[in-house]
Amino acid sequence: MELLTKAGPEVDTARGEFGELFYGHAARMVRLAALLGADDPENVAQEAFVRLYQAWDRARDPVSYVQRTVVNLVRGRHRHLHVVRRKQPPPEPPAASAEEAVVIRDEHRELLRAVDRLPVRRREALVLRYWMDLSDAEAGAVMGVSPTTVKSHVSRALRELADSLEKQS
Repeated sequence: MELLTKAGPEVDTARGEFGELFYGHAARMVRLAALLGADDPENVAQEAFVRLYQAWDRARDPVSYVQRTVVNLVRGRHRHLHVVRRKQPPPEPPAASAEEAVVIRDEHRELLRAVDRLPVRRREALVLRYWMDLSDAEAGAVMGVSPTTVKSHVSRALRELADSLEKQS
């Protein structure tokens, strides 16, 4: 919030850089949150950018910062939902829309269901490595683990996906 109260060329430059980063990466952060299982991916991405803006002077790599924030916010929401769901009966699954049935083939739905059943860390590693196209080191930095741990999560996730899809065939 400090940037909002100061005036001067350095503040204008920071606002411009932040704006470029936001417009260049906001859609990807929404998709990242959605793929990680957030039920409100737009809000997660928005919150991540708000936190980046507040820490702009301290963030060495703003893209990594916002990616890591998205991952951490989704984790927090999953933990919260886990606690809430233990207290309530499970909700009815939403009915698939007609558009969804047309757009998404059966194989894609099976794959998405299989990915959704993966443990959270394995799903995170898989999404960061293959959807976000991050290296093991970059994915590890976002997840807060070593590159070797990312490789392990990805390997196990791929094996679980293969087993799950094989059983469905």
